Amino acid sequence: MLCIALLHQLGRALSFAGGMTWEILWALVLGFLISAIVQALVSKQEMRRLLPDDSPRTLLVASGLGAASSSCSYSSVALARSLFVKGADFTAAMAFEIASTNLVVELGVIMALILGWQFTLAEFVGAPIMVVLLALLFRLFLTERLVDEARAEAEKGRRGSMEGHAAMDMSILERGSILRRLATPQGFTATANVFVMEWASILRDLVGGLLIAGALAAWVPNSWWQSLFFEGHPTFAKFWGPLFGPLVAVLSFVCSIGNVPLAAVLWNGGISFGGVLAFIFADLIILPILDIYRRYYGWRMMWFLLATFYTTMMIAGLIVEFLFQEAGLVPHGRHAKIEMASVTWNYTTVLNIVFLLVAAMLLWRYFRRGGGWHMLRMMNKPAVPAPNLP
Repeated sequence: MLCIALLHQLGRALSFAGGMTWEILWALVLGFLISAIVQALVSKQEMRRLLPDDSPRTLLVASGLGAASSSCSYSSVALARSLFVKGADFTAAMAFEIASTNLVVELGVIMALILGWQFTLAEFVGAPIMVVLLALLFRLFLTERLVDEARAEAEKGRRGSMEGHAAMDMSILERGSILRRLATPQGFTATANVFVMEWASILRDLVGGLLIAGALAAWVPNSWWQSLFFEGHPTFAKFWGPLFGPLVAVLSFVCSIGNVPLAAVLWNGGISFGGVLAFIFADLIILPILDIYRRYYGWRMMWFLLATFYTTMMIAGLIVEFLFQEAGLVPHGRHAKIEMASVTWNYTTVLNIVFLLVAAMLLWRYFRRGGGWHMLRMMNKPAVPAPNLP
């Protein structure tokens, strides 16, 4: 009897995970397609040249380059280390990290679909606020000695994660208009390469986030979440949410787009609007990434990054909470899409079919003319630049 009950609960968790996957599948493909097109047009060599200092202009450029880069947190952390070692300013490299995990198109699309457009808008407002806050904290507390120590550690070349992926530059070398460059065989191959590599880099966190969110939705009652987030004390909850949200993210081990389904469970459970944002912002300080910071930059810089990033994410969540409350943009209901699996003939099914066909075409191109299994095996190896493929 116990075995049947356990199987039933497991089935409920998997059904919730499957339902969320079906709801967001087309949006994932669309988001990664747009990201692949942008990355096929932007050279990583250009990124290194444009980040010489921590001036407002450079930080703006870093944010723009981050938004055009990979949404994989591990890849962005590895690329930021590479930029820093090759001469980029440390503050600019960290601004790039924040933008690459918080200003990317695919994250905004998924947030709009699961949480609502208000959260997408808040994400794109909050990320620049984080960059500004981080720059201010670095100006106040980051010493030249600590930066030099971090650079010496970074130059030792200790391995992190997704370093091969971060080093690969698959941008199109040809000149001409965007459409002309993308329409060439090289443009098609480069887009397919980036598309498949992005999926490969994010798949672990995406599947993990969906499974954890499904389990929490099935097994944890809303009353428990409501007491944890002090839903009955709205004023205190506004401050508690941004303080507690990053801690949940640190312990969840899930980053990038994978934490959006978890954010939906937290929102439906009663965490504040700013708490949801702080939780999503905090994908750069989960425990595995903190360990990578330790290997890249040493213990002192790891603790410094944890303290400044946590503070930045918490304050940014609070600021956006109050800004959106004054503007009347905080959603009144808690109706994030967390549904059990069911397939009906509606617009979601049609879009899933269309975009699955697009994904299949890009996958075929990748294995026919792109990097194939060899490039996938290189993703988590030491950084060795890959040649542009025809």
